[in-house]
Amino acid sequence: MTDHTSQSHLVRTRFAPSPTGYLHLGGARTALYSWAYAKHFGAQGTFVLRIEDTDLERSTPEAVQAILDGMSWLGLAADEGPFYQMQHMPRYRAVIAQMLAAGTAYHCYSTAQEVEVMREAARARGAKPRYDGTWRPEAGKALPPIPVGVAPVVRFKNPIEGAVVWDDLVKGTISIANAELDDFIIARGLTAELAAQGETIGTPTYNFCVVVDDWDMRITHVIRGDDHVNNTPRQINVLRALGAALPQYGHLPMILGPDGEKLSKRHGAVSVMQYDALGYLPQAMLNYLARLGWSHGDTELLTMDELVGWFDGSNLSKSAAQWDPKKLNWVNAQYLKQAPMQQLLDWLKTHKNLADSPQLQAAIGLMRDRSETLVQLADAVAVFDACEPGADLVALHIAPNTAVLQAFQTALAALADWDKASIAGAVQSVLAARGIKMPQLAIPVRVAVFGSPQTPSVDAMLAVLGREASLARLARYVG
Repeated sequence: MTDHTSQSHLVRTRFAPSPTGYLHLGGARTALYSWAYAKHFGAQGTFVLRIEDTDLERSTPEAVQAILDGMSWLGLAADEGPFYQMQHMPRYRAVIAQMLAAGTAYHCYSTAQEVEVMREAARARGAKPRYDGTWRPEAGKALPPIPVGVAPVVRFKNPIEGAVVWDDLVKGTISIANAELDDFIIARGLTAELAAQGETIGTPTYNFCVVVDDWDMRITHVIRGDDHVNNTPRQINVLRALGAALPQYGHLPMILGPDGEKLSKRHGAVSVMQYDALGYLPQAMLNYLARLGWSHGDTELLTMDELVGWFDGSNLSKSAAQWDPKKLNWVNAQYLKQAPMQQLLDWLKTHKNLADSPQLQAAIGLMRDRSETLVQLADAVAVFDACEPGADLVALHIAPNTAVLQAFQTALAALADWDKASIAGAVQSVLAARGIKMPQLAIPVRVAVFGSPQTPSVDAMLAVLGREASLARLARYVG
């Protein structure tokens, strides 16, 4: 993994979440774009999954599993990984030792309290709050005496002059002056526990581990949220100090809620796996996320093969995307209409404990076009179970029409065959005999048999329900 041979003809992307919570929607979009960009290059593209678990206080095995579950549900399989940063600590420390020897990093003995005093003094001057470089070695500079009992951190010796400039895949050219950057910490102070283990360097920090991993894993393209823009110049400077090739960076604007604020829990479900529970299909979620910051003409619905074919790093929006639940529901409804029957059955079995049967499949066939989510579909097919209408519906639709229902029950009972065409014939015979229009029969029948005045056509519904159940439910009101 540490062979840095030139691989300029290859494209290697990565998704590198921190396991401090679930896989959220913004992270899922980042993963999708990184995956799609790698897949766009076929055999020359590689998608890497890396778990950045150096935050020991907040990272949990449950959060790691939540991320893996979310990636699996979406079908975003990694070509390599998952890799875990905590397993690479010896490598990070070795690189830091090399940098200390090369003079691109140095020990800093300023305490956290002293650094805060420096920052407050800078604020008082109207300057940017930062570490003031007390322990930064320079030619001809005398450093303070090393204090006793202070475990030093290791800081990166950031260039002072010039600027970091990169051509962002999303935002275009970005330039940040080195004078705006301070010497950030790349390793925390050595603890007694680590010292007892024979370590000489404390725990490496996130911003440094990311750099070494991207270098070692030969990452060529980093696609991530624009909350990382301020990290990028620091990471570029470290890569240059290591003599490493620079990846191309693309920073995606954030996703906003329907109210224009940053998407958060108050907007409803923000965990990818919550959307599985709410009845959304993964292929619909992928489609919706793909269009949430990227476009291909006016195309709204697309397959993953189409996304891979079109996703060449262009047409990424510079503006924040807005989460639209109604649009997601519309997209999901389109996929519900064409989803494989087995996928729908598997969901209903897992989430609603429904057993497969010819009747259930027939009911799904009737109801899927009227549903936006699998939860709605489950509710819709539930009317084929014993379903009692409310007293208000009985008073409004059944009580005034018992004679019509009696005539219809008699016509149904006389049928030799129980199928849609035969039931439709019975409907027409009752309408003609009583001189009434379809709603005067269909609505009372729907309420009496299925507990709702709105269902697909009566003949199709009764054909699925079956003779015995249909006649028994009608008999409750015309006996």
